[in-house]
Amino acid sequence: MPASLCGTWDIISNVPFEGMIGLDINPNIRNIAVKLKLRKTLEQQGDQHIIKSLSTLNYTVSFGVGREFEEFTQGLDNRHVKSLVLQEGKKLVCGQTGEKKNRGWTHWVEGDKLHLELHCEGVAVQADS
Repeated sequence: MPASLCGTWDIISNVPFEGMIGLDINPNIRNIAVKLKLRKTLEQQGDQHIIKSLSTLNYTVSFGVGREFEEFTQGLDNRHVKSLVLQEGKKLVCGQTGEKKNRGWTHWVEGDKLHLELHCEGVAVQADS
């Protein structure tokens, strides 16, 4: 993981996540998600990378760059996917395969902000921390 990605950030706004209707997330859960005060931590322990999304609903994913892994997005959209995270320059780019096409995320830092872009089935949204 690029050293510049390791750290802790507080999400400034979750509003863009309302646009992720392509994931078929229940509208009530989407409404709750946009109101959460989310803290994101990214850390590296050896070749293992850990991303934690901390709020009322916590989610942690641990992976090795370049190694495909099975992921259950419990508490997010509750799907089983195969994920593959690659490093592209100073970005972490994740592609996921499962029941939804063209799904994944990208994390990168510009200045003192952590950016997250989510995409699924042709829809992309971005949030900043």
